[in-house]
This record gives sequence, C-alpha cells and structure tokens, in this order.
Amino acid sequence: MSETKREYAANYRKPPLHTRFKKGQSGNPRGRPKKDLPGLLVAALNEPVFVTTNGRRRKITKREVIVTQMVNESASANLRATKMLIDMMKDIEKKTAAEPPPEPHRFAPADEEVIRGVRQRIRGVLLQEIRDMNAGNPALAMISLPLS
Repeated sequence: MSETKREYAANYRKPPLHTRFKKGQSGNPRGRPKKDLPGLLVAALNEPVFVTTNGRRRKITKREVIVTQMVNESASANLRATKMLIDMMKDIEKKTAAEPPPEPHRFAPADEEVIRGVRQRIRGVLLQEIRDMNAGNPALAMISLPLS
C-alpha cells in the first residue's frame, strides 16, 4: 500500500471516494428552503385533526374544520359569520368565474293557460267551502268574496 493513496473496500461509514463531497462543495447547493407565509399557512391548514361528529371520530383537516364551523355559526343566525361566509362565496365565484344561476324557466303560453285554469278551479272550490261554512251564520253569509 502506498502512503499517498489508501486502498480499501467501501464499507459501513466509508463511502467510495468518487461519491464523497469535493472540498468546498456543499451537500445542499440551494441551501435550506425559506419559510414563507403562504407555505406556512397551507401547511398549517392541511394538518389533520380528530373530530367527533354524531358520536363518530373522524380525521379531517383544519381547513375543513374551519369551513364547517363557519357554516354552522352562520346557520345559527350569527350575522358576522354569515357576512364572512357570503364574502368568501363571492370571492370564490369571482376566482372560478362561475356564471350566475340561470333564470328560472318561464312557462309557455299554453302552460300559463293551464295553470290559470287550475288556479281558478281551486279558488272556486275553496270559496264554495267558505260559503258553505258561513251559510249557518246570517252575518257572514252576506259577505261576498272576490271571484278573481
């Protein structure tokens, strides 16, 4: 064995010479990744938590917990939570360029005529029932009800 060169087999804790870091070369040339606020926020919101709902334990993300709590608060008539929820929904609709809901379908003229006829028949039956109930009372029998 020469004094300038070591010749040995690559073993535990003795990596081959060609795979070692060269002098002055870093093992991580780009360095440690920076911690920015959006990245930290996303990481925190995606952390899982255990929640008990309806007697069952479930594993969901903190993001889901926040949305669920906001919707529940809004449903319990908390005006502040309702305003926040509506603002969030508007922002989401703007970002996704969601189209507003379509206009309700209008009826064709023939359908309008059928609906008008059904409405008149129902109104006639109800007015006749009211007249029959008031027939025994002379003060109420004199009241005339509109037919339209």
